[in-house]
Amino acid sequence: YDKQFKIDAVQYYHDHRDLGLQGCALNLGISQQSLSRWQKELRETGDIENRGSGNYASDEAKEIARLKRELRDTQDALDVLKKAINILGK
Repeated sequence: YDKQFKIDAVQYYHDHRDLGLQGCALNLGISQQSLSRWQKELRETGDIENRGSGNYASDEAKEIARLKRELRDTQDALDVLKKAINILGK
């Protein structure tokens, strides 16, 4: 979930406390644990961390993984081109 969704979800919970944490989470289609964690983060730090999907230790680790995937895809494309050149060159 993106950062704005998380903030909106916490705000929804504060606006609908009569539903309780579980009811709000159910209405939003998220787990009660997620909503509780987001509320706690916002209360304690004033912000909600948003790294996106994946279990990366930092933004740098996420970027390194992305670059490795991009390099692998580029190398695969280059291998295909080399094979095509060999076939056409015969």
